[in-house]
Amino acid sequence: MKQKRFNGKALYQPSGKAAEYSPWACNFYTRCSNDCEYCYCKRGVMSHVWSTEPRLKKCFKDKGEAITIFDKEIVQNQAELQKTGILFSFTTDPMLPETRDLTISALYVALTHDVPVQILTKRADWLSEIVTMVIESYIVEERKNMVAFGFTLTGFDEKEPGASTNQERVEAMRELHEYGFKTFASIEPVITPAISSNMIEATRDFCDLYKIGLISGKGKDFYNEIHLKAFYVWLNLKSSDLKIYLKDSFINHLGIKRKDCPGNFVNSDYNIFQ
Repeated sequence: MKQKRFNGKALYQPSGKAAEYSPWACNFYTRCSNDCEYCYCKRGVMSHVWSTEPRLKKCFKDKGEAITIFDKEIVQNQAELQKTGILFSFTTDPMLPETRDLTISALYVALTHDVPVQILTKRADWLSEIVTMVIESYIVEERKNMVAFGFTLTGFDEKEPGASTNQERVEAMRELHEYGFKTFASIEPVITPAISSNMIEATRDFCDLYKIGLISGKGKDFYNEIHLKAFYVWLNLKSSDLKIYLKDSFINHLGIKRKDCPGNFVNSDYNIFQ
């Protein structure tokens, strides 16, 4: 009998495209001030509540209740969560000025339960303010290998007007890697393959995993097929020392079979913490 997916107030098991990123995720907030031009939250089921002002989900009375529920839901699923960890977040940027304190509080809670955490963001402005607090905590210091910071890197600042610049994100990734944290890059969406390859080259010395995907909902007429195929060939030739996950959007668009990809191309169940 197939086990029912957990769908709590804070923690849940994503399905579909989101499941390619992590088997477990946490959303405390909806809406996002990064205001990215390509954001999937502006379309589909979330479009009717879209705003650039982050809001705590209605199921939480306040931040204190959100953390209490998060803690309880971790205890409920602790054994599974310890295997794969938790990703923050799919419905906002977890490191916005409005969201980051709750994200960091949740990081502490997760680590006290020995649950790994991945934080995916387009912001770098929190680094000087918060990273000292994080690295000085014995909880985090003893569990650095259980924390992964990821940055979306498209190379197009103008399409992400409220976010930190891509260069600022690259520098933040470098600094976090030097501190001893795991790091990953979301090369999604690929907008121009040549720029995406530049983002990979700029971070290859301090990035533990690349996740590469195309713009959601765009048909074959959006991409120059020759350029996209050339990007895949470039990845084959230039990335043998890197770990790469090609999302289904990329694989299906070019008709690639995963079994034909080089050995350093990993599957969606690749665990950055192992």
